[in-house]
This record gives sequence, C-alpha cells and structure tokens, in this order.
Amino acid sequence: MTRKTALITGASRGLGRALAWELARDGWNLIIDARGAGALDAAVAELDGARVTALAGDVADPEHRARLVRAVEEAGGLDLLVNNAGTLGTTPLPRLADQPLDDLATALRVNLLAPLALIQALLPTLRERRGAILNITSDASREPYETWGGYGATKAALEQISNVLAAEEPAVAVWWVDPGEMRTDMLRAAGEDADAAPPPETSAAALRSLVTDRLPSGRYQAADLASTR
Repeated sequence: MTRKTALITGASRGLGRALAWELARDGWNLIIDARGAGALDAAVAELDGARVTALAGDVADPEHRARLVRAVEEAGGLDLLVNNAGTLGTTPLPRLADQPLDDLATALRVNLLAPLALIQALLPTLRERRGAILNITSDASREPYETWGGYGATKAALEQISNVLAAEEPAVAVWWVDPGEMRTDMLRAAGEDADAAPPPETSAAALRSLVTDRLPSGRYQAADLASTR
C-alpha cells in the first residue's frame, strides 16, 4: 500500500508538531518546516521512526516555498497540505488605532499570502491524488476580541479563500479549522493564560479525524470534532 505524504508548515512546536506526530503514527510520510532549525531538529528527533523531510525556513520567503515544492516533487506527490505556520504580528497585541501597518503587512504575508502561494503551487498534485488542504484559522476571525483585530483580519481572509477554494476545487477536500485555545507559546505571547488551556495534542487528535474520515469541505471547530469522536 502506497504511503501518503503530508506537508505541514510550522511543525516544530504546538499544533503543527502534535499533528505531525498523529500522522506519523498513522504511517504518513512527512515534509515539515519551521523558522527555527534547532526546534525543527528536536521535532524530527521526536518523530523517530517516521519518514520525515525537514526544511528550516520562513514560509513568507518564496525561495523557501520553492524548496518545499521540490521536496513534494521528490516525494512523488502530495496528499495533504496543512497550512499551520502563522504569526501574531505585533506583540503585545495592539488596538486597531495603534496597529503598525508594516507589522500587519508582514502578518498578511505569513498568514494569508504564503498559504495561498503553497496552495497554488501544489494544487496540480493535490487534484491528481484527490488530496486535501487543511488551513488553520482562529475564532478571532469572527469574534470582536479587543486587540485581536489585526491577527483576526488575516485569519478572516484565510477563511474566505478557503471557502471559495472549496467551491472551485471539488476534487480536493478543503477544511478551515478553528483549533480553539491551546497551551502554546503563541497564546502566551498574546498575553493570554496559556497554562489554563488544553495541550495542542487535544486539538491535533480532533483534526486527525478530518483526515481519516475525509469529512466534507467546510469550516470546523476542533472542540466539535472531538465531541463526535
């Protein structure tokens, strides 16, 4: 039986790392990336026994994305693209009246343009293999949380391109998922009480059901997926 291949961005920690572990347990080949080489190496060591290609770099960098696409080609194709890498932008999170526009532009490049660029480059192989795209979003894309406006706007845009993509690409499953609050460095950087949140492994196990059951394209919340398992 041919092993399936997944590309997961931002896989050195948090949800990306936990989801990589879930898929490795199911026998997937993995292509993973992260900005920090040291943390990425640690994630690979944790995945001992899995077939992993790890590439350090920033998804906002076109040259790094080209390396990821070449890795997919060398693997023979792709069955799952997980756009998980993201940035909060300015921290502490500012009110919109004080939002530095340069920082917001950077966040848009990471949270929206980089995922779309990878989708555009990898759609041919995903169509051919009837693969899937999993875009990680946030409840900040819909809720009016004070100081979350900039970040939430980037995720709202990601949700809309996911929504349209699902209509345009019927052969590819497209999921956009709010993973909920998780015990991550990103949540701490946002000034939230991360220690009170569940670990990312909880959300990753719920997201795994999207892949294994190949649920219809659409928006999901990890908490709802977990309640049906």
